[in-house]
Amino acid sequence: MITLKSLLAMAGMLALSLSDTSAIAAPTKFPLIIENCGAQVTFDKAPERAVGLGQNSAEILLLLGLHDKMAGTAFWPSQVLPQLAEANAKVKLLTVEFPTFESILAENPDFVAAALPSLIGPSSKVAKREDFEKIGIPTYLSPSTCLSTKEVKDQYGSRTQMWNMDLLYKEIDELSQIFDVADRGQALIADFKAREAALRSRVSKDGANLSYVFWFSSPSPSADAYLGGKNSASSFIADLLGGHNAITSEAEWPTLGWESIIAANPDVIVVANLDRNRWELDKPEAKIKFLTTDPAVSQVSAVKNKAMVVMDGQAMNPTIRTIYGAEQVAAQLKALGLLK
Repeated sequence: MITLKSLLAMAGMLALSLSDTSAIAAPTKFPLIIENCGAQVTFDKAPERAVGLGQNSAEILLLLGLHDKMAGTAFWPSQVLPQLAEANAKVKLLTVEFPTFESILAENPDFVAAALPSLIGPSSKVAKREDFEKIGIPTYLSPSTCLSTKEVKDQYGSRTQMWNMDLLYKEIDELSQIFDVADRGQALIADFKAREAALRSRVSKDGANLSYVFWFSSPSPSADAYLGGKNSASSFIADLLGGHNAITSEAEWPTLGWESIIAANPDVIVVANLDRNRWELDKPEAKIKFLTTDPAVSQVSAVKNKAMVVMDGQAMNPTIRTIYGAEQVAAQLKALGLLK
């Protein structure tokens, strides 16, 4: 039986080859100035005590082999990638949820990388970028989460175009420059590009254009469901596999009632596996039990045809996990005979 853990481990094997010297990049020249999400950030030297806020930021630093330059991490919806577990164990975990500003400063950081605006953005309850700037700590926010909130009134923002891996490659490249390990960054980018190309090559041009719903979680079966919006990383996965997102909301993370999801009638429902255990429906088995036992929802095409697949919930965020998630979904759909 192929488990979620084994899929993650197999999908990440290539990322271990960061010692490959085929990717040659020039050393960083300091001071380094980077334009990041509307802010200009100056680095006088490579960080020595970085804090990774959010799973994506932490895992990129770990994939770049920087665990010895990390003073701490926080906010982990899922467990660390299996191939990074040993390195991650050497880095202090502040909390799997939102940390306090004081707990971050207690680690005496000289750099903070954040995966989400909710961690260092203008409305963050943790801290704002200017809070760190006032005490001379440079910050970096994932380019994938520099979202617009002008068109859609949603706390998680919206996108005018579908997310794609170019934003991730930009993030990896810039972080590798900040730490003066550009060669490692280029090797990691080359790995992800190869895996993205491999997935696209598997999809037949005349194959079925499957419609997907990506269900992250819900506080309860009667509550609205948190879903991947039409320009989200979830939609990128659907597109990568030759399909499309059945959810057309402009919001990055729309919440919809089950009547609307039933009306969308997707061919495939992707349910998230989350390790945080905030809600019972964070568990994929709880989601599938609801889908198959609810009198109305069980009549959706995806449920009737048993086209329900499990994916790491972090892959629904625009992160390094997105390509891993696409690989997980592809493997399960192949077993179901829905993909080649």
